[in-house]
This record gives sequence, structure tokens and C-alpha cells, in this order.
Amino acid sequence: MDTTLSDPLVDKLLDGRYAIESRLARGGMASVYLATDIRLERKVAVKVMHSAMAEDPEFVARFNREARAAARLSHPAVVSVYDQGTDDGHVFLVMEYVAGGTLRQVLREYGRLTPAEAAAVMDHVLAALEAAHTAGLIHRDVKPENVLVTPDGRVKVADFGLARAVAGSTVTRDDTTLLGTASYISPEQVQDGLADARSDVYAAGVMFFELLTGTTPFTADTPLAVAYRHLNDDVPAPSTRASGIPRELDEVVGRATRRDPQGRYADGGEFHAALGQARDQLGLHGAVPVPPVDNTVNLARTTAVSLVPDGNRTVALPPEPPAKAKAKKDRRDQPRRWPFILVALLVLSAVAGVGGWWLAVGRYTHAPSVLGLSYDKAAAKLDDSGLHARRGTPIFSDTINRGLVATQDPGADARVHRGATITLRVSAGPAHVDVPNIGGDKVKVAIAALSKANLGVGDRRQVYSTSVAAGRIISTDPAAGTSVPAGSNVNLVISQGPRPVQMPDVTNKPYDEAASILTGVGLEPSRSDVYSDTVEPGKVVTTQPAPGATAHEGQTVIVQVSKGPQPVRVPDVVGDKSDDARKLLEAAGFHVDERKFPGGPDQVLRQSPPGGTLAPRGSTVVLYVF
Repeated sequence: MDTTLSDPLVDKLLDGRYAIESRLARGGMASVYLATDIRLERKVAVKVMHSAMAEDPEFVARFNREARAAARLSHPAVVSVYDQGTDDGHVFLVMEYVAGGTLRQVLREYGRLTPAEAAAVMDHVLAALEAAHTAGLIHRDVKPENVLVTPDGRVKVADFGLARAVAGSTVTRDDTTLLGTASYISPEQVQDGLADARSDVYAAGVMFFELLTGTTPFTADTPLAVAYRHLNDDVPAPSTRASGIPRELDEVVGRATRRDPQGRYADGGEFHAALGQARDQLGLHGAVPVPPVDNTVNLARTTAVSLVPDGNRTVALPPEPPAKAKAKKDRRDQPRRWPFILVALLVLSAVAGVGGWWLAVGRYTHAPSVLGLSYDKAAAKLDDSGLHARRGTPIFSDTINRGLVATQDPGADARVHRGATITLRVSAGPAHVDVPNIGGDKVKVAIAALSKANLGVGDRRQVYSTSVAAGRIISTDPAAGTSVPAGSNVNLVISQGPRPVQMPDVTNKPYDEAASILTGVGLEPSRSDVYSDTVEPGKVVTTQPAPGATAHEGQTVIVQVSKGPQPVRVPDVVGDKSDDARKLLEAAGFHVDERKFPGGPDQVLRQSPPGGTLAPRGSTVVLYVF
């Protein structure tokens, strides 16, 4: 039984223009209908808000304003908004009719997507968000239910701006309605109700997580509890929930779902570029999974029904001839009627066959591959295939030369409508970054700085250095400030500290000779003059460190150079007996040369050097005795 028969809007003409044919879906805020725009003779989708919403003047004003803003957004990955208005209390929005199902239906069918499939879906979604954010439009309700997937693999995002209209309504709603999208709500929306492009980035990151794992990051007993988990908990890495997810996609999801908006991608464009770079690095170029046949709208059947004559329509017939004449005429015409009937049947069969072929196959074609061609050549090739080219934003590519087509959407061999538009993104060459200045940094700090700059670590070479402490970076190759392709490896030169040196023995050598020997092995001599009773003046007494010890290149070595014996004060022995004088001088460290004159009292008359003067220890004092 058709559940739409009891719907009062079915078979009605809305706003004198939109003939409502059937109800496609019914949600908490609105119902969506398949209709025909009788003015332009095209199928459209009409979203009609429920009466409770239509009775709120504030909502109606906000709804109309947001709808007009959304209508300015034109992009292949966005469901186009054609019209909006109010008719007999019905607030409605007229949108592009997209045959197919929602991304939620795709998830229900497949459970979770492969990394290549998930990345392919997100490429379309982020392209839509990039266009919206560039136009200053925020979605505010990114979720699988608002993403449509066609049977030929096209992806379109719907309901731009409507979340804001609903949020501004004064209609009473319970928590379940208000937080119906709690699984994707950003922390700042939970905390203060504010949203910007980074809020869409967060929701898209959560949706990417769900595509990769088959589940949302957080669960709880109520939507409100789920919302507060977004405020208090970090979204885990997808690889912790499912196997086979590359680290690069973990990093993309992690950056998009940071709780602090400042740490996320700034908008859909930055998120899109990061995903594109990860897809290129990983070679992820899978197709978009399509919804199951049971969940798609059969446009061929809908069109075929419209071709059947309406049994309730009144048709004028020619006057009926008299019975006798009619009988004669029937008998006369009977033999000749069958050829016409047969021809009519053949024509009808041919028309039905051609129509069926056109609806099922003929109106579709396959997009040729134009990767690696210049934009002009690619556009010409698409034109030859009955398709149109659209230049998208350039994309960095490590594999496609600058100026050539790096990606096409829909992809090569995708099933598309004849006359469809293929978005081509031309390679801007490899993404280049500057090598950061990490000289003097510890190795761990240096590696973190390289990773932040999207660079890897190549060879690690350790060398001795007298200017950089052990365990720190001396230099990089390429040098700091050099522009290199993103993802390149940077070689590190790491300090081992000064080179160890065994101390040479330079004792009893003249200082100049000793200094030359020490300098030759990388040491820095520093002279220190000392007294020595055993080493000649000007020669090395000892070194610090001592001979044979381990020193390090560049280390300062103290070289003690002899100044000869230390001078002492000469005792005054004039007037003393010669024996007493000798004993006193020898006790002070002097030698005694005694010169006597006979006939005297054996007393010292004079001494040289004189008493009280300084003389080297061990020198000779001459005594003149009489």
C-alpha cells in the first residue's frame, strides 16, 4: 500500500508551480516530496516544514534568509537550492532532485568502508564544504543523513544553512530533537552554541572516523551525554577501532577532530588539501560505494508511469454511425485494421524499448581518464565524450608534473550522465616546505620539528664537535631554509661532543716545544709558571691533566713551566762562629763556601750574598772568616 496516499499534499499544486507527486521521506522537522516544476518541466525535491515550524514567525524569517544564502552556492557536490516560499501555511524549500540514497544507507549496507572508499566519499564532501566556506556559508549539521549518494557514484551534500534556521526557532523541542546530531557536534557548539567553519571540519572529521570504522567515536545513554563526551574526551585514532587504517588517515582525522578549534584545519579547503595529500601519498583512489538498489529511487519507473494515459481524463469521440452502416463498415474495415494495429504495436514496442534503453543505459556514459593531460587537452577529450570540464582548485602532487591533470571527479570510468561536468584539478607540483632551523636542538626536539613541517628523517651521522654539545644537531642536509618537496627526508649531523685525546708527556721539554705538541693533538695549552727545585727554568714541570690521562679535543691543558728554585731569604751570619754560620745556612738550604784568614778568632767578617737578601734555594753563600 502506498503510504503517501493519506498525505494531504500529494497530488496538490504548491505555490501554483510545483505538482507534488509522492512523499519520499519524513523527518522530525520536515517531509520531502518528489514534485514536478510545471514551469520548467523538471523533477525537483520539495522539503516542506511541519506545521509547528511554519507557525513560528522567527523560524520562517530565518528559514527564508538561510535558504536565499544557500541558493547562491553552486557546486557539483552540493544539492542546489532552486526556490523557497510559503503557500497556505506550508513553508517549503525547492531543491535539486537527486536519485539515490543517503550515506547513512550506504553505511547500513556495508558496515564500514575501505580507506580508499572512505577517502573517495570525503573528497566530495570536503569539496562541498570548501566551496561553502569560501562563500561564507556554514553547514552546521554535517552527518551521513545529509550526504546523498547516487547510483552512479556521485556525492552531494544537502541542507546547507537549515541547521541555523532550526537552531534559531522558538518551537519547543526536547533534548532528543535538539541534539539529534550529538554524535557529530563540535565541543564549542556544546559549550557555548557557537559554530564556524571549524565546527563543520570537526563534524566532517567525526563522519570520516565513522566511514573508516563503522561506528561513531562516542556512545552514551542519552544524546546529551554523547554531546558532553565531545566536550571532554579526545576522538580516538580510527586505527584503534578497526584494522588496516593507515597512520596518515589517523593523523588527518586527529587534526580535524581536535577539541580546541585553533588546532583543527581552518576550513573545508585546508581539510580537503590535507586529505588529498594523504590520498596521493597512500595511492588511495577508490570508487564511491553506491547505496543498495532497494534504497534508491527508481526514476525509470516514475517516468514510465507518467507516460501511461490517465484513465480519468475525458476524451471527445466522433459521432456513432447507424448500426447497419456500422456493421458494413466494420466488415469492410476488418481485414485492413490488423496491419495498422501491428504497426502501432511495433512502434509502441520500439518506443518503449528505446525509452527503457535510454532511461536505463542510454543517458549514461563513462568518464574517460584524462589524468596526466594538460587542462586544455583533457577538456577537449571530455568534450569529445559528450561531457564538460570544470577547473577545480590546483592540488599538490608528487607523481603528476606541474600543469597536468592530477585528479578528476567523477573518476576515470565512472558512470555519469551524458553532458555531466567533470571537475579537473591540475597539479601544482610537489608541495614545498622550508627545512626548519634545528641546529643546536636535541635529537627528539629536532625530529618533532621536522614532522611538524611535514618532513621525514633520513640518515643520521654522528661526528665529534667542539662547538655543539653531545646529542644535539650540528647541521642538516638540505640546510635550514632550503625549500624541498613535502614528505622529503632530511639528513641529520649529530654531535658526539669533543673527540677524546690521550694526554702526551711533555715534561722536561721547553714550553714552546710542549705547546706545539699539545696544539697538534687538538688541545689548548695554557702556561702557568711555578718554582721547581728539580726542573730547569723554562722547561715543563708537569701538566693538568697529567700525561697519559684522557682529555677531549679543544680542552684547555694547564702547562706548569719551571721558574727554577723558589728564592729564600739568606740568614745574616756576620759575627757568628764559622761552624755556627755553616749550620744555619745549610739548614736554610744553601751551600757554603768558606774562605778563612789565619790568626783570627774564627768569626765571619763578611758574607755574599749579604744577610737578608733573597737567593735561590740551593745556591752558594760565600763566608769570609778571620
